[in-house]
Amino acid sequence: LCYYLINSNLIIRTILQGQNVANIKGQIKRNRQNEKRRLRNKGIRSEINSRVKTALKNAESGETSSEDLQEAVKKIDKAAAKGILHKNTAARKKSRLSRKLNSLES
Repeated sequence: LCYYLINSNLIIRTILQGQNVANIKGQIKRNRQNEKRRLRNKGIRSEINSRVKTALKNAESGETSSEDLQEAVKKIDKAAAKGILHKNTAARKKSRLSRKLNSLES
């Protein structure tokens, strides 16, 4: 087992049998950094999906979704600026979301 302490939460990652563990100090540090980034990025991507779902759900129920759309687009743009999403992926997500919302409104 590998233990990583991230934001005062204990994260336990199991290492599969037969998988080699790095014994070079720089690679051990790189693995630790990659794990932190992976967890941070996972949370941000999850939040983006939640915002998109909320915007779609509110649009289907008839509530105004301009604020929800703005919030989802803002999160997508921030993720693209930070390199969590590729810029083309961000553009595609925004385009699909706005197209779905426009089709629901009309």
